[in-house]
Amino acid sequence: MNELVAFGLLAFTSFFTLINPLGTMPVYMTMTASLSEKARAKTARKASIVAFLTIILFAFSGELLFNFFGISVNSFRVVGGIIFFQMGMDMLQARLARVKVSETEVKSYVNDISITPLAIPMICGPGAISNAIVLMEKAKNWEMKIVLISAVLVVMVLTFIILYASSRIIKFLGETGNNVMMRIMGLIVMVIAVEFFFSGLKPILQEIFKVQ
Repeated sequence: MNELVAFGLLAFTSFFTLINPLGTMPVYMTMTASLSEKARAKTARKASIVAFLTIILFAFSGELLFNFFGISVNSFRVVGGIIFFQMGMDMLQARLARVKVSETEVKSYVNDISITPLAIPMICGPGAISNAIVLMEKAKNWEMKIVLISAVLVVMVLTFIILYASSRIIKFLGETGNNVMMRIMGLIVMVIAVEFFFSGLKPILQEIFKVQ
């Protein structure tokens, strides 16, 4: 029993830290500011569900998929870093602006941004994927596997709540406040991007020079 509790706490804390829903808020707030509260809630809900299913998929089959395609988690980090950096640059220059979406286009827009960039790679990024694979290997029985899935589910519910609550922040800040927030968060996203990029690039370079 103690082993299950310890494993559950490890799973929860590691996933919450790696997913970092507070870090996803800037992109979510910027891209959904022109939507209604109902549409923003739908976007947050769908992004959380897609991220949850993706993490579980990689937990059970990630190692096989990586081996089959001959790719590594470090490659994911490098690509994720590039994507984040581009987003941060757009936010800093106000190019990732609040898109004016007509009522007929809302459904399509929500479907697009909830899957990418919100679910993948913002919520379900390289860190969460690699963590899922590693923890699934540590899960020796079905009880531990269930605890792992439950921990991911709790983190996804908290992620949805945090994203949904950010809608109130949008209303509180107003137009000027949102523009200032977007640029500040753009800088933060760019810093996260650099960390992601070099955390993936360093092991790749070490491996290259080791081979030579």
